[in-house]
Amino acid sequence: MKKVIYTPDAPFSIGPYSQAIEVNGMLFISGQIAIDPAFQSLVDGGIREQTIQVLKNIDTILKAAGYERTEVVKSTVLMTNLSDFAEMNDIYAQFYVADAPARAAYEVSRLPLGALIEIETIAVKASL
Repeated sequence: MKKVIYTPDAPFSIGPYSQAIEVNGMLFISGQIAIDPAFQSLVDGGIREQTIQVLKNIDTILKAAGYERTEVVKSTVLMTNLSDFAEMNDIYAQFYVADAPARAAYEVSRLPLGALIEIETIAVKASL
């Protein structure tokens, strides 16, 4: 059965989608951009600050759904400039310190609200 995951501690959806959907022990987190949930606006700064905020948002949604970072199996990273990849990767490596999930990264021409990065995430319950 499909369960919609929502937490007020993560950014509100800016379109017709859920923060996350859980089904059969799998959690699908919608692409997160660097929106600070306290202000519902994009954080100031560059790729470093935006990557940190995106990963905080993902962490908040994981916890709200009862998942751990270690249960993340796949991330898809969208960036408006792959020249920022190394800096993003440094922050990402601090978030997933062991057994990092599978990942793909793509350069795109634009992201919502002028964001520099968006990350979508899939997690699977380890107990299944």
